[in-house]
Amino acid sequence: MSQDHKRGTQPHHLDAASRERDLTALAGGEVLDVLVVGLGATGAGVALDAASRGLRVAAIDAHDLAFGTSRWSSKLIHGGLRYLAKLELGIAYESAVERHILMTRTAPHLIRALPMLWPRSGPRAVTALTAAAIAGGDLLRMAAGTPRRVLPRPRLVGTAETRALALGLRSGLRGGIVSWDGQLCDDARLVIGLARAAAGEGARIVTRCRALALAGDGAEVRDELTGSTFEIRARAVVNATGVWAGTLAPGVQVRPSLGTHIILPQDALGGLTVGLMVPVPGTVGRAVMALPQADGLVYAGLTDKPLDGPVPDVPEPPEADIVFLLDVLNTVLDRPLRRVDVLGAYAGLRPLLSGRSERSGQASGNSTDTAELSRRHALLTGPDGVMTIVGGKLTTYRRMAADTIDAVVRRTGLPAGPCRTRSLPLPGAGSPQHLAQVRAPRRLVARYGTEAPQVLAEAASQPWLLKPVAETSPVLGAELLWAVRHEGALDIDDLLDRRTRIGLVAANRAAALPTADHVLSYARSTT
Repeated sequence: MSQDHKRGTQPHHLDAASRERDLTALAGGEVLDVLVVGLGATGAGVALDAASRGLRVAAIDAHDLAFGTSRWSSKLIHGGLRYLAKLELGIAYESAVERHILMTRTAPHLIRALPMLWPRSGPRAVTALTAAAIAGGDLLRMAAGTPRRVLPRPRLVGTAETRALALGLRSGLRGGIVSWDGQLCDDARLVIGLARAAAGEGARIVTRCRALALAGDGAEVRDELTGSTFEIRARAVVNATGVWAGTLAPGVQVRPSLGTHIILPQDALGGLTVGLMVPVPGTVGRAVMALPQADGLVYAGLTDKPLDGPVPDVPEPPEADIVFLLDVLNTVLDRPLRRVDVLGAYAGLRPLLSGRSERSGQASGNSTDTAELSRRHALLTGPDGVMTIVGGKLTTYRRMAADTIDAVVRRTGLPAGPCRTRSLPLPGAGSPQHLAQVRAPRRLVARYGTEAPQVLAEAASQPWLLKPVAETSPVLGAELLWAVRHEGALDIDDLLDRRTRIGLVAANRAAALPTADHVLSYARSTT
């Protein structure tokens, strides 16, 4: 397919002007090979996979990049340890392989190796099972080809070292186990990188464009900024809207799983610097994770329960879930956490395919416990020809995308090359050696990789852009300006809730609002 619509001069450039150009082309009757609906990790990954094979692609979303599930995760790129406990060996291996690809090829700048401490505090049989699963996880690491310099091997630690690793732990523990996994600096940043990479391969990326109805040969859509409606024509349509998939493909039965996280200050857990895995009493294979972040916060989660009723755009974390997480963490802490320690909370919805048979891939609707539903993904084709990709998880977005476009090509006969995304780096990616030589603060390198100096360059002769946007946040004004000029941010919510995560703590968000508003005004005046 011709790629004359590629933007050759700024291959990863997304802003209000590029959105308008892409929207105009689509409304003007451009016929696509693939239309992707949904710009979370899966949808952006599908757009990148298709565009990198030479197909003419557009991806739309009713809201913003990473507006839905993809910004509410635990921000872990994990090797499938929980699936080993359930003997789901296939998905565990798939997770380990995809983790390897992300950490060594496509997005090493966004992911760091995080030590995970498992205190030995429960029944010895549960501890033995945990140790066996961790050993199995290390075998998967080796099978996936991930070297120990990327993810070290697990090891047993004694009582003294356990307390030293996590100063907030109570006395009386029987030591612990340290394993390693991958931690994203920010799940939304992964989606932004995917969208920009897709744009670099020629995909049209259009946010605030709502799909009103889908068909096998296109969609009726509405520009949410102007209210105008039009049709987009395409040879294949992929529904990648996650928990909302059933609203556009009524035959798809999605069982949303609600997962809640709480946000705590690191000093409330004794200055936690390692991931802390706390077994849920009375269960096997379930644990609450407390994960330290680069900004001095800890995200602790998560719950896993079915959501009944309509699916909201932004789910609210139930108070009962917040109390549950505090109670589980307190089983191993010296100073019990209190409700007042919680700085914020968020909840995400996971799109699990209800009651799917592993053999048929059909939804039966029989399952009521989302913790027991498989995290495998499924690709369903409706009678109208619309292809819906559901299930899966953040770590395996790339495999989901590759499977989807493989199926599109088989079904339509479109001339496309092989999948390239196993070795296609996202913007800012670089080897550890290269990243270590980038002349920029380490915090910026961890978020922008090799592009960190360009982010600082946005400040030009404006010193105020090199200052934090609030006393409570390390985010610089230059980062917000970069988001407007290069990452498709259109308003304050995009800046504070997705391009950065300042909005996760309400007090921090309020403090950053004036600067965010100033940056938006400055960006518009200098365009």
